Amino acid sequence: MDLQLKDKVVLVTGGGKGIGAAIVRGSAREGAVPVFVDKDVEAANQLKKDLCDAGAKCGLIIADVIPPENCAAIVEQTVREFGRLDVLVNNVGVNDNVGLETGSPEKYVKSLQLNLLHYYNVAHYALPSLKKAQGNIVNIASKVAMTGQGKTSGYTSAKGAILSLTRDWACELLPYGMRVNALVPAEVMTPLYKWWLNTFPNPEEKLQHIVSKIPLGKRMTQPEEIAAMVLFLISPQASHITGQHVLVDGGYVHLDRALT
Repeated sequence: MDLQLKDKVVLVTGGGKGIGAAIVRGSAREGAVPVFVDKDVEAANQLKKDLCDAGAKCGLIIADVIPPENCAAIVEQTVREFGRLDVLVNNVGVNDNVGLETGSPEKYVKSLQLNLLHYYNVAHYALPSLKKAQGNIVNIASKVAMTGQGKTSGYTSAKGAILSLTRDWACELLPYGMRVNALVPAEVMTPLYKWWLNTFPNPEEKLQHIVSKIPLGKRMTQPEEIAAMVLFLISPQASHITGQHVLVDGGYVHLDRALT
């Protein structure tokens, strides 16, 4: 299937590794021009080198997306260097374990800054260019927005808000022919997930316990499987899909627990 993404400029936050990097690589393979933002200098530069060595055109911005002024600068640099902006993929976030018992009002606010506010900020500053291109937005959320998890009030409320913003933006941007969707992962094998597994006394045992609860294939979702759906959603092939929460999770959230 030709996704018709050639020469489209795709801005991906948190694009240096994990799900973001898979989206960046997939965009490049489709002939798009990924511009990715990350504060991990080593990982981001390695990804850019890999893409350039493969002959892909791409952009890299080393930045922290939490300060609103950085969000404005990221969009400005993208448009200045590449002349347009067609797609925004909001992706940065981390499950930081700020709960009712384990957190505080101050930590809760910081969690929202880390996981939510920059989604709005980047989209706000990107909107004039996206409107001009009749572009679209994909927000990366999380299954915890639907299931809860416990002891992670900041992260889960941020991800719930992201699902709500997705629907609201889809409504607001209808007059411009723009689409907004959310991608909802569950258990995805990323570098951050591997780091989390290694905090347990027996990481392999913990992993096997988790995958035993995933109905389809009893395995983790791979970042490339998330990226494949994102690429479809941002493409003209998904031209009548907007306001949707699309789960790529092997049935983890919605299928009967009796299956596992």
